[in-house]
Amino acid sequence: MSAHHFPDAAPEPLVSAPGRALEGAVRIPGDKSVSHRSIMLGALAVGKSRVSGLLEGEDVMATAAAMRAMGATVTRKGEGEWEIDGVGVGGLLEPDDVIDMGNSGTSTRLIMGLIATHPIQVTMTGDASLRKRPMGRVIDPLTDMGASVHARTGGRLPLVIKGTDMPLPIDYTTPMASAQVKSAVLLAGLNTPGITTVREKVATRDHTERMLSSMGADIRVEDGTEGRVVKLVGQPELSPIHMEVPGDISSSAFPMVAASIVPGSDVLIRNVGLNPLRTGIIFALREMGADITVENERVLGGEPVGDLRVRAARLKGVQGLSVDPSTMIDEFPVLFAAAAVAEGDSRFDGLHELRVKESDRLAAMAAGLKANGVEVEEFDDGIIIKGCGGNVPGGGTVETHLDHRIAMSFAILGQRADKPVTIDDARAIRTSFPVFIEMMKGLGAGLEA
Repeated sequence: MSAHHFPDAAPEPLVSAPGRALEGAVRIPGDKSVSHRSIMLGALAVGKSRVSGLLEGEDVMATAAAMRAMGATVTRKGEGEWEIDGVGVGGLLEPDDVIDMGNSGTSTRLIMGLIATHPIQVTMTGDASLRKRPMGRVIDPLTDMGASVHARTGGRLPLVIKGTDMPLPIDYTTPMASAQVKSAVLLAGLNTPGITTVREKVATRDHTERMLSSMGADIRVEDGTEGRVVKLVGQPELSPIHMEVPGDISSSAFPMVAASIVPGSDVLIRNVGLNPLRTGIIFALREMGADITVENERVLGGEPVGDLRVRAARLKGVQGLSVDPSTMIDEFPVLFAAAAVAEGDSRFDGLHELRVKESDRLAAMAAGLKANGVEVEEFDDGIIIKGCGGNVPGGGTVETHLDHRIAMSFAILGQRADKPVTIDDARAIRTSFPVFIEMMKGLGAGLEA
């Protein structure tokens, strides 16, 4: 069970202070988005799927447990090696107990999509952080398709979702750039006769589309003046998948920023997923002057992959990025840490989405930076950070609000702090990056649990 289920359990503080120049080559755990989807779609295939390099963090384990509860056989064969024996599209069974999604917003929203068009009723809950997050954005389109959902006020967990046995295909325009909403509708479309259409003004991560296509679904993606249109023909027979999950670029962002800001560093990050709708962090860091080269590019399971070589560089502040925020929404916290060390001020806006993540990430980052002597100005959808042009003063304690990315961002910032940075509770890191502390110490970082 995760730390999240025991809010009374003792916190595990982490102290971050400068180590040495970071050097070495690392492999990053598997991409979380691809790991979630491989288990969900493997569970709907006919036959046995095999997945290697799966991220074995708590969020993905919650997905595995949920799919098992609905009838799929999900078995660990070895480290990162999993076999999924699917029930076929339309074959999900009603679980006999509540499904606990832990801290995983992604799996909650996507699995709601799967349930919506199967004639089963499921009760879902999560940890304290997940129970605060709004699910209304997926409840609306799923209701249009025939599901009924009874949630707590504000569309929050715990909730009961009753799927329909007469699903209707919809033509849906996403109200915000959200791959989770798009994917939930497409997954609901799998067991819906006819064509389900999703329109988005801004193209978001397309792991669901790529994987469905590789499994034999009839799915078409068209880019036009109005944005991107995805059309899925319902009730396909999905072939099992055999894939290696690429390394998670969102996790790679932490060693990437660390190697950029710690003088003398030279780090190779192997096997990183380079899906063009996810690589915003590379372009953002380059805009700030980072030295990042991509080597050995190839394709794994429909996803582009490569190795990233990152050398230390003098970063400069940026006034607004030319990068689309949806291509790096989870990487902003660690980019803020880079901005704190950079020369000059940085301004980032258009980030309202950060307020409804595992924590209010804008507020949490602003508070943690201030506690460590960095001048910041927080506004409704963004932040101004006055770069220190070198080490930050440090010496503060950061409240992570049980958010893994806040914890890891300050673990990186402490590598350029005059006084150690204390993270109040590092347990949340296990949700996405269980080997983070060990890996960073191996490269030369100064971290003390």
